[in-house]
Amino acid sequence: MTDERINMSIVDGDAFFAHELSINFNPLQFIFDFKCITPRIDPRSKLKASINLKHNVVLADPYHAKKIHQLLGEIIRKYEKEYGKIEKPKQIKHFEKKPKTTEEEKTEVPTYFG
Repeated sequence: MTDERINMSIVDGDAFFAHELSINFNPLQFIFDFKCITPRIDPRSKLKASINLKHNVVLADPYHAKKIHQLLGEIIRKYEKEYGKIEKPKQIKHFEKKPKTTEEEKTEVPTYFG
């Protein structure tokens, strides 16, 4: 048996902050759709604002989706043991309780809090 050397190139993806996640499935796979929503305001534009939406989709077979579930549960337990219980941020709680003004009710603004 000879020692063969293999050249391997690893391409790391860009860092991606996900504001939302949707998970769907079909008989063969789970589809994890991570979304990054960024409002854009361009003072030169006639539009008031626009929204930039990026997706990173991860496909996993059912067995691996279940392993992801188990691993995430273990990591969250370790995190909470070290840093305390994870709770909804105060800012989100405050935002959810805030009464809408009549102007806000007229304008449909999407919310991105899961």
